[in-house]
Amino acid sequence: MDYPVVLAMEDFVPVALTVTGVLLLSKVDDLDTRLVRTAALLLGLGGFAKCGWKLLIASTDIDLWVMPLLLFPLLSAGFLTLVKALEPRLPIAAAAGLWMAALGTSFAIGDTLPMLILTIGVSTAVAVYLFRRHKLFLLWIAGQYALGPLGGQEHQTIALQWIEQSINTASQAVFAFAAWRVLTLQERKRQETPA
Repeated sequence: MDYPVVLAMEDFVPVALTVTGVLLLSKVDDLDTRLVRTAALLLGLGGFAKCGWKLLIASTDIDLWVMPLLLFPLLSAGFLTLVKALEPRLPIAAAAGLWMAALGTSFAIGDTLPMLILTIGVSTAVAVYLFRRHKLFLLWIAGQYALGPLGGQEHQTIALQWIEQSINTASQAVFAFAAWRVLTLQERKRQETPA
């Protein structure tokens, strides 16, 4: 299947929306700004590595095969960092150990599946924590879960790829909007609280 350049370029949109949403969360008062910004960086690097690879394939037929392999290690590290920001009691050693175990297992079996499973688990944990702040985060994670069955289909057509990209973009737009709502609700409370 020839991957269209326009589809490869659109792949950057959900990544930008995710990074935007996480950066908005970095302004929430009770979250560690450094951790949240680090999470945004890791998530962005993972997403942009995969998008960049797709764009290279679509526009030049150059296959830098290592680029898509960075996706799940960086996404899982980003979501683990975000979980740590949302739940400060999480021991750093436990999060790092979990990540290293998944990475080591991936290398041992020659498959990214352990990193994918970790990414699903920690992104779900992020959704649970964020759902407490705004109910829209439930739509975000539902959209993420919808991608699994579509991406797992053996026969990937361009039309199916567009459907997947549309769901991913809409999901990440919901994430960014929900993060913005958390921030605006915080500002409203601040204004309503007497000094």
